Amino acid sequence: MKRNNELTSKERRKGPRRNKKSRVPSPDNSVGRRNSDILNAAVPTDTSHTGKTAKDDNTLRSKLYNLLAVGGNDKASKYCDIVIITLIALNVFAVILGSVKSIDLKYSYELRVFEFISVMIFSIEYLLRVWTSIEASEITQHHSIKSRLRYMLTPMAIIDLLAVAPFYLTFFFSVDLRFMRVLRLLRIFKLTRYSPAMSVVLTVLKKESQAFGATLFVFILLMIFSASIIYLFEHEAQPEVFTDIPQAMWWAVITLTTIGYGDAYPITDMGRLVGACISILSIGLVALPAGILASGFSEQLHIRRQKYQDRVHDALEDGVLTYDEAENLKAMQKELGISGEEARSLVKNILSNSHFNVSDCPHCGKSIQTKHKT
Repeated sequence: MKRNNELTSKERRKGPRRNKKSRVPSPDNSVGRRNSDILNAAVPTDTSHTGKTAKDDNTLRSKLYNLLAVGGNDKASKYCDIVIITLIALNVFAVILGSVKSIDLKYSYELRVFEFISVMIFSIEYLLRVWTSIEASEITQHHSIKSRLRYMLTPMAIIDLLAVAPFYLTFFFSVDLRFMRVLRLLRIFKLTRYSPAMSVVLTVLKKESQAFGATLFVFILLMIFSASIIYLFEHEAQPEVFTDIPQAMWWAVITLTTIGYGDAYPITDMGRLVGACISILSIGLVALPAGILASGFSEQLHIRRQKYQDRVHDALEDGVLTYDEAENLKAMQKELGISGEEARSLVKNILSNSHFNVSDCPHCGKSIQTKHKT
């Protein structure tokens, strides 16, 4: 009986066999007990530091998923990102140079070879992303075909498909070369995957779509009204400039957007009065989308910071930060586009808000992390 009690006591001290509900991680899985240990683990100053990964690396599919993952911690994933980003930039540069007739005539063969190699790489990347898409944590593998089809309908997957589609279209259709160049320039949108700032802008546009739609509707109404009024007063004086209302819409657009090329302008007194009133209204109209975008951008940044703070609070709820939790925090920081300096500041503020303090263990004298009730 005494032997059993001793074993039970040892098992308790080891920790792994504790009930999960106790939410007390094993000391072996902890990054450290001090605030500095937690801060350096959650937001390391050494960018070359790599920790554990939440993905299963035993299968080829999971390895490829981690390799293609944007902002991965391992060097192979980082090199893969650099190669793809460089290839996208070179493709855009090649398309621009190919539009110059002298360069196209002199280096047409080299440009075609580079286009072929790029399309093959982008095609392989697209197929691998589709194949490994079910490795995402939010997708179950029970319906692999449906999950892959769902991924293929996502915006980034559609952009990846459009990046290679023009090349394959030439085998089935006779397409104008200029049109092909424009389609090939769509590859620049592949950089959206590697730009957290661009993802914030797209999120803002999506959330504020109703506000932008209302602004666009008001702009169209004012454009039609302005074109009709200016046509009424200027048609007789300038029949060659304001020949009809559709032609007058050009003047309305450049006036409402405060550009004013000077190729069309009123010369009558009433026309000038109308033009002055429309110019004044256009100042506020142009400022509306900018205000909506700035407000939405600021709100989205605040939401992302708050989301990161909530995740840090959840990770430190039990008073100990594990390696897995630290890796999740680093992955979330990259996903949300939060800089290392800002992330360290947020984590430091959370650690110093009196909810978590460091004290010494009375038995071993080592520093331990304790959680104060509030």
